[in-house]
Amino acid sequence: MKLTRSTKNRVIAGVCGGLARYLGWSPFRVRLVYVLVSILSVAFPGILVYLLLWFLMPKDPEN
Repeated sequence: MKLTRSTKNRVIAGVCGGLARYLGWSPFRVRLVYVLVSILSVAFPGILVYLLLWFLMPKDPEN
């Protein structure tokens, strides 16, 4: 399966929804892990990573 942004499970840009589909996890679980890692780790630039993934991950062409 190719890593793409989700068009169905999206809150902002579909990045976490796409990662969830790729990993086989629930979108809630991916979002929770992402927020926890972003808050608890000073070295993890969460907003920058999200923005990069938003622009680098293609949209899901099936939807």
